[in-house]
Amino acid sequence: MSTTRHELLHAFDLLLAPARFKDYGPNGLQVEGRTTVRKIVSGVTASRALIEAAIHAEADAIFVHHGLFWRGQDGRVTGWMRQRLGLLLGDDVNLFAYHLPLDAHPELGNNAQLGLRLGLVAHPGSAGRFGEQELGFLGARDNGDGFPNAKALATHVEKALGKAVTLVEGAPRPIRHIAWCTGGAQSYFEAAIAAGADAFITGEISEPQAHYAREMGVAFLACGHHATERYGAPAVAAHVAAQLGLAHEFIDIDNPA
Repeated sequence: MSTTRHELLHAFDLLLAPARFKDYGPNGLQVEGRTTVRKIVSGVTASRALIEAAIHAEADAIFVHHGLFWRGQDGRVTGWMRQRLGLLLGDDVNLFAYHLPLDAHPELGNNAQLGLRLGLVAHPGSAGRFGEQELGFLGARDNGDGFPNAKALATHVEKALGKAVTLVEGAPRPIRHIAWCTGGAQSYFEAAIAAGADAFITGEISEPQAHYAREMGVAFLACGHHATERYGAPAVAAHVAAQLGLAHEFIDIDNPA
């Protein structure tokens, strides 16, 4: 089975609705390749390693969360940018990238899929969203139980993600209301606190968040940018591939960040 590049772009756009978001770079088709698509490779970031692996896997299209182009970057095609573009153009491979739309999708996006991985369910409707553009999720454990304390939550997250987390405990109390937002969403911590969270899970931590956690009594867990964003791209790509009758393969390029 195959489809066209145009039909594939339409399917991604219809699912992820990129026009709804004010983003840091272009969403959709970032590099145009061959017209006919039979196989999609998904990954987190359009690194040279992923592009090389996708070419080796005979992909016609690559679908990622972190594309090549960002607002304010140097526009010259030199160094790493020349290498990545050279591979894509040389092998005629399409590159599709969706940033905030991929974070936000309520079932297949990074936040929804991380919640599924951690056994967390967002509250229904607007009660389950917070922060700028309502990207943050707020909810509780899917079995109705809480965690006795922040350390227990951190142990649970480490087991689910296979990665050590950075924990700032906050107040010694049970954890029931949990907020999460994948990647570099540490700036959403104050909004999570205002929304009533007992703990906030994200990818990264910056200097201010440790103080906020201790002063406000809300636990902060930094679990890795890549580690928290490994699940949305393959979920979306697999969904669209099944819809269009295409082959799909997820290739995870290890990243300690």
